[in-house]
Amino acid sequence: MHIHWLILIAAALYVVQGQIFYRLGQRKLTYDRTFSESTCYQGDRIEMVEVIANRKLLPLPWLRIESMLHAGMRFQAQHNLDISNGLFVQNHKSFFSLLPYTRVTRRHHVTCTQRGVYRIHAVSLTCGDLFGHYNKSNRQSFDTELIVYPSPLPGEELRIPSQSWQGDVTVRRWIAPDPFMVAGAREYRAGDSLKDINWKATARTGALQVHQHDYTADQRLMLLINIEDHERMWGTVQETERVELAIRYAAGLAQYALSQGIETGFGTNAKLEEGPRQPVRCEPRSGADQLTALYEQMARLVIEPGAAFYTMLEDEAELAERTYDYLLMTAFVSEQMEAAIERLRRDGHRVEVLDLRALPIPEEEAQEQTTLRDAGGEAV
Repeated sequence: MHIHWLILIAAALYVVQGQIFYRLGQRKLTYDRTFSESTCYQGDRIEMVEVIANRKLLPLPWLRIESMLHAGMRFQAQHNLDISNGLFVQNHKSFFSLLPYTRVTRRHHVTCTQRGVYRIHAVSLTCGDLFGHYNKSNRQSFDTELIVYPSPLPGEELRIPSQSWQGDVTVRRWIAPDPFMVAGAREYRAGDSLKDINWKATARTGALQVHQHDYTADQRLMLLINIEDHERMWGTVQETERVELAIRYAAGLAQYALSQGIETGFGTNAKLEEGPRQPVRCEPRSGADQLTALYEQMARLVIEPGAAFYTMLEDEAELAERTYDYLLMTAFVSEQMEAAIERLRRDGHRVEVLDLRALPIPEEEAQEQTTLRDAGGEAV
């Protein structure tokens, strides 16, 4: 008989303790999560800070914190942390035990491996009784974001290769020389105009010399990226590594051009995250604020087509009220694109084309993309 009473009392205690933790566990339980920076560059290392506080007498035997984070966040190995990786997001889990009136601060060292906007939308807090049978979850919403700019390619990697597209148009330097500014003389090269021959220097050196024109600072450069892989691409971009490299290339060019006082703009037929399906265009301007604005637009890009590139070029012919230097970064040039380019040139714009297929993809970037594709939910 005594055994029955013991079993009954144990069952009652089990239910009571379960109800206590179920009803009171979430009370005065607070959680906050922030980034140590609001902006950074691809490849930078930052901190994600978690603050958990149990502001009551009742201890918490266990607390599970779950959230979905950007896949570009690479965490340093840490105990009490479970991460399931995916192609675009990762499931982040942490486990705690909290004594009464306890506050815990955790600092996670995170490397931002991809450009983009890293957002914390919500976090799920689950706690329960000693035996894990009674548990209750609470979802907390956040409005925290980290903007990760693309890593600009350094100046020594920004030389445009001398090659041709469509067989007869040579890619030249994207900053066109000012014919009214002469900075000296140099040897004649194929393609130089005979009007530029410097006869005095030719007579002095015994070799054909031409005027070396300086580069004007009163120029407007427009960088345009085509994310389409080929002319008949539908929906999905396959060569995302090329596009990411083009974005880094454009970031490096923008940084250099703006440092030289050249008004610089940016456009692409990709779309903005959470924006309408339409191309992106930033009017050329100068100054440090313009560079920040361009970097932010590049960070917010989603590699999904917002429009056909040739229609974007046709729109440029309508929008451009002043003379621009265009650098088009594209993997191909269709007949429709070529017609739009010729129209821009007839209107007085200088248009150069950079073949994305000729740009070598950095080995570490290609490896990163392969790792992300193969992640498939493995725990780290």
